[in-house]
Amino acid sequence: MPLETRKIHISHELEVSSQWAIPENYRPGLDIALVLAHGAGNGMEHPFLSQVHLALAESGLLAVKFNFPYMELGRKAPDRTPLLEETWRAVIRAVRSDTQLAPSQLYIGGKSMGGRMASHVAAQGEAIDGLVFLGYPLHPAGQPSKPRIDHWSTINCPSLFIQGTRDSLCQIDSLRAELPRLGGPTTLHEVTGGDHSFKLPKSAGISETQVRLEIVASILAWIGKLA
Repeated sequence: MPLETRKIHISHELEVSSQWAIPENYRPGLDIALVLAHGAGNGMEHPFLSQVHLALAESGLLAVKFNFPYMELGRKAPDRTPLLEETWRAVIRAVRSDTQLAPSQLYIGGKSMGGRMASHVAAQGEAIDGLVFLGYPLHPAGQPSKPRIDHWSTINCPSLFIQGTRDSLCQIDSLRAELPRLGGPTTLHEVTGGDHSFKLPKSAGISETQVRLEIVASILAWIGKLA
């Protein structure tokens, strides 16, 4: 399966790295793409994102992942929200404008902050077919009374939430209560016992690889129903 590393220009002075996993039988204009962004503390090479990225491509989706500028430059503090959003828009343009790969349907999302920023551009009117949240950071740790959902009402596309039931940044009962605020249809897939990184207690007897494959299967099943 071809893996292509590409630079995506955000502005005249700024570019970020991306990796495109291209299925062997991918058909431009007919098949589906999913673009994933990393979380606040890890870049696109993080094992979780990398394994999900490759597994999706092996199942037939054009899978793209990318770095935000701060991670590209080796910084720890995330960029300000407007730059994170502009990076998302630049990546979406790059996928759609590629005449050899442009998909028939485009889904976007990512881990934690990356997924939340995807929801921002969707709320601002970016035309996409759906959002995939891998651990949506609903609220600051231990503060479920401060949900990050002011923009949800203007999101009209379908959304898939994959959430651990022990996520300190997303109390699962709070998420269930807030989902009706989204403008589009929602699906919630719970990883029982999973924390914000989808890690389970050792007593569960389930490996990280098994959990990641469960996550990939839920994404594929959801997209399959929509497509």
